[in-house]
Amino acid sequence: MLSRLYSTSENAAGSLSERVHFQQLEGARGALAAMAAIAFAAMILIGVGKATGIRISTTDSAAPAGVYRIVGHEVRRGELVAACLPIGAAKLGLARGYLRVGDCPGGAEPVDKIVGALPGDLLDIKPGWVSVNGIRFPDSATASRDSAGRALAHVAWSKRRVAPGQVWLFGFNDPRSWDSRYFGPVRLADIRGELKPVVTW
Repeated sequence: MLSRLYSTSENAAGSLSERVHFQQLEGARGALAAMAAIAFAAMILIGVGKATGIRISTTDSAAPAGVYRIVGHEVRRGELVAACLPIGAAKLGLARGYLRVGDCPGGAEPVDKIVGALPGDLLDIKPGWVSVNGIRFPDSATASRDSAGRALAHVAWSKRRVAPGQVWLFGFNDPRSWDSRYFGPVRLADIRGELKPVVTW
């Protein structure tokens, strides 16, 4: 009689093992539901961002990190823009972790950079500085290695006239900026628009 009252059989109805197993299933369902909700919210935010031209920038290489609105108009020197990189540069940026996955050709996100040189401008790139039309940019030296210590390829040191349909993009706000000093010009057609700040931090 006592053995029946104090039974610890694993198959007994409502046994401890069954209750633990049920709680584990409930916990797993809760975690899956939370992950699904986060994924759904992310999809909504991405969709709203694309529809409204909102972009969240987490890097401060060209301007403060924050929320920006993409405005399409004629590209001007000195403005902050969102642009897709050439496919080769995009793939290198993804492989090295400089870029996140996005919807540009090559599968990368757009970069947020300052338009430094327009078609017809005289661009001079040297190891220690960059100049446009004879005006040197401060803090524009080209790095030889990235923050992980890997060698950085760069454009040839030379003076050049910016070709029609091309722009050179820079991010001298941060010495680690990966920009046109390393991957060269970007097509004007690949600029998505100017970035106007909504809120920055």
